[in-house]
Amino acid sequence: MIAGNRYHGLASDIWSIGVVLYAMMCGYLPFEDQKTSNLYKKILAADYQLPKFLSPEAKDFLSKIFQTDPE
Repeated sequence: MIAGNRYHGLASDIWSIGVVLYAMMCGYLPFEDQKTSNLYKKILAADYQLPKFLSPEAKDFLSKIFQTDPE
């Protein structure tokens, strides 16, 4: 949606749930930046880090949720 593409309701909702799940598991948000334009760039590129303390299953699950192509 940030890129101005067509709204994909289910995919957008899954992405949003992924952000909430990441915050619950890690204690902080996956995408953060003081400058909004930089934040949008990070979101569009799915530029986030998976902490080492997450299980391999959690890492795999989050990486599948944070796909930038809704198709």
